[in-house]
Amino acid sequence: MTDDTDDTDDGFDTTVHYDEDADRSYIDDKTVAVLGYGSQGHAHAQNLSESGVDVVVGLREGSSSRDAAEADGLRVATPVEAASEADIVSMLVPDTVQPDVFEAVREELDAGDTLQFAHGFNIHYNQIRPPEDVDVTMVAPKSPGHLVRRNYEADQGTPGLLAVYQDASGDAREEGLAYAHAIGCTRAGVIETTFREETETDLFGEQAVLCGGVTSLVKQGYETLVEAGYSREMAYFEVLNELKLIVDLMYEGGLGGMWDSVSDTAEYGGLVRGDEIVDEHARENMEEVLEAVQNGTFAREWIAENQAGRPSYTQLRTAEKNHDIEDVGEDLRSLFAWGEDEASESESESDEEEQERTGMRADD
Repeated sequence: MTDDTDDTDDGFDTTVHYDEDADRSYIDDKTVAVLGYGSQGHAHAQNLSESGVDVVVGLREGSSSRDAAEADGLRVATPVEAASEADIVSMLVPDTVQPDVFEAVREELDAGDTLQFAHGFNIHYNQIRPPEDVDVTMVAPKSPGHLVRRNYEADQGTPGLLAVYQDASGDAREEGLAYAHAIGCTRAGVIETTFREETETDLFGEQAVLCGGVTSLVKQGYETLVEAGYSREMAYFEVLNELKLIVDLMYEGGLGGMWDSVSDTAEYGGLVRGDEIVDEHARENMEEVLEAVQNGTFAREWIAENQAGRPSYTQLRTAEKNHDIEDVGEDLRSLFAWGEDEASESESESDEEEQERTGMRADD
């Protein structure tokens, strides 16, 4: 098992790789089985194929994605058939069904083959225990699949992560870099990490900030304004719609770029009031969330939830969809051109991700 990072002289405590660092000879004469054709699967398969790599997509018989993959000019086989002819098996089905798919293809992994992931959950939490004589790597684009594909087609790149969990061949790192090059990630930059670091930071970020923290903050802000007598529409615009504008500024220029771009009044108000909202108590809660990720509590909870048929998950999703902010948001977005334009693309992507999330396309 390899570990993480090397210091470089560019100010980072990790290694970042670009096109010139990748040697495509490590993958050009190999066959890659992409198991799954959802958000990441379709992007990896098409990008690899257009980079000249031999690709076979592994989908179950009767899969709703078979026609799409074939229409995209890709060879399609069952997961077992695809794995049997592949040197690299890229596991791009949902986390929740990966263990079952792995057990189905385990016997097709020969010594020196590579089992590859785009997220470290099942390796890190021991839901998948690969044979000792295969390489185990992760190449993880830090973007939804449709953007990985779009950036590749535009001769641009998507930042990604590279990790090596098991290096049986001695070439796992170089092969992973070659794969990252073939899907377009080294155009933007690929950061070396570990399965542990990727998994734990990813889960924490989703729960404490990106998905959990932000949505709770938005809902609480909306409810505060509406209960104080302000219109639902104004509350929506202030706490949800304008969030994108601020996040875009952060994305482009960091926190400093955002502060430089807003008004002095907004900057002062944010600086003096922000820490009153997300205070030391919130920080303590974040530390508890991180601890639950680190010690496996969350993983065990999520695995048990799936084994039980997702009762709590279903209830929570229903409650979220029924929140008042969803009703007013749907009405407002239908009134504005930007709502229609952005909805059409996000709807397509969310449908794809919904099928992955619910397991409707377990090996699609």
